[in-house]
Amino acid sequence: MSRIGKRPVAIPSGVTANIDNGTLSVKGPKGTLAMGLMDDIDYKLEDGGISVTPANDTKRARSFWGMQRTLVSNLVEGVTEGFSKTLEITGVGYRAQAQGRKLKLQLGYSHDVELDVPEGVEVKTPDQTTVEVSGIDKQAVGQFAAEIRRWRKPEPYKGKGIKYRGEYIFRKEGKKK
Repeated sequence: MSRIGKRPVAIPSGVTANIDNGTLSVKGPKGTLAMGLMDDIDYKLEDGGISVTPANDTKRARSFWGMQRTLVSNLVEGVTEGFSKTLEITGVGYRAQAQGRKLKLQLGYSHDVELDVPEGVEVKTPDQTTVEVSGIDKQAVGQFAAEIRRWRKPEPYKGKGIKYRGEYIFRKEGKKK
C-alpha cells in the first residue's frame, strides 16, 4: 500500500483539471501543463481533488502508484506556485550573466560558456554569483539547473564551483608539509 498514493491531490481554487484521451491537463494562473496517463493506474476527478489508484494488483501498478500521484501533485503545484532552484557560484573570476534567452558563464575556461535557456524556464541573475532558475515544470527547472552545475562542480578543497543554495560541500584537508 502506497502511503503517498492513498492521499488525493487537492485542486486549489483557480485551477482546473481535465482528463481525456489518456492525458491529464491542469490549467492554473501560471500556465497549463499536461501529462500522459499510465494504463496500470486509474485517475479520477472527485470533489476538489484528483485520486490516483492502481487499476489492478500487479507489481508494476503498485510500484508506479506513488510516483504517478507525485507527478500529478507536481503539475498542480507548478501551475499555482511554480518551482525554482538557486545556484551559487564560488571562485575568483567566476561570474554569470543572463542575456535574454541565453546564460553567459565565466568559469575559468579559456572561453565563455553560453547556454540557451529552454522554453518554459526563466533565468535571472540578481548578482554575478547567483543564478535563479524558475518555471512551472519541475523536471525542466531541475534539468537546466543540473546542466549549469555540471560545467564546474564544487571541488572539495577550496569549495570553488557552482553549487545549489543550501548544498553541503564535503571539505577535505589540503596536503601536509
